[in-house]
Amino acid sequence: MTSRDTQGRVKLDHVAVTLGDGEHAFTAVRDVSTTIEAGEFVCILGPSGCGKSTLLAALAGHVATSAGRATLDGAPIDGPHPERGMVFQQHTLLPWRRTLDNVAFGLKMQGVSKRERHGKARALLERVGLGAFADRYPAQLSGGMQQRAEIARAMLNAPRILLMDEPFGALDAQTRAMMQALLLDVWSERKPTVIFVTHDIDEALFLADRILVMSASPGTVLEELRVPFARPRERGDTRDLVTEPEFIALKRRCLALLRHQPIATPAADDHAPASVRFNRSIQTAS
Repeated sequence: MTSRDTQGRVKLDHVAVTLGDGEHAFTAVRDVSTTIEAGEFVCILGPSGCGKSTLLAALAGHVATSAGRATLDGAPIDGPHPERGMVFQQHTLLPWRRTLDNVAFGLKMQGVSKRERHGKARALLERVGLGAFADRYPAQLSGGMQQRAEIARAMLNAPRILLMDEPFGALDAQTRAMMQALLLDVWSERKPTVIFVTHDIDEALFLADRILVMSASPGTVLEELRVPFARPRERGDTRDLVTEPEFIALKRRCLALLRHQPIATPAADDHAPASVRFNRSIQTAS
């Protein structure tokens, strides 16, 4: 299927991921099956160390599945590709490049001319409120600005799916709320499929169409929860949303599922951090 309506459809069939070798090998993710439709916004919740980030890394093509099958629009996911954008909790901007060049980096690697890639990058930087900071270096940006630049860089490649690993987890509450609203605005315009890992139930309920709640390691999907709230969801509306019976019921359900999961060692998510692998590979490429 190649029509626009089917681009960005992710299907997982009994996916497992094993990390490490020999006697040090362990199963981080086991028997995950789900379908995420094109343009859907899905959040993944789960206890620390349950394999959320490992599952995201497998969808990005940074780690291989050990069992089952993961596909994007029917094609197997077997390595990194620009059609799958990734945003991490800690930024991966190259410190020696200006914000403009960081955002345009993916297009540069695809052979796009400097004039074209800079034009597109400047337009997207304006969209995320960083037009005046195009010539700044990452160290000259605040944490929220760095994450805005990350989102712009990922979106500039027009990915079919956007994979986000707790991208706002290190931000203060006010900046996080602003970033959530910005993300929804940009997503509603471009409508890539978004798979977003978070530990914040309120964040998941505000952002998602659907929430996948994962078990402790080895992680699998305990339950899929549909989020029924209409869009657009303005950030100011959360004061009303949180008092809605459906919001309260969904939050209680998430808490009940997570409360009975033991806290695992961080190995499943931290054995080989995807952001570290990404930084090393992108530095080599640059």
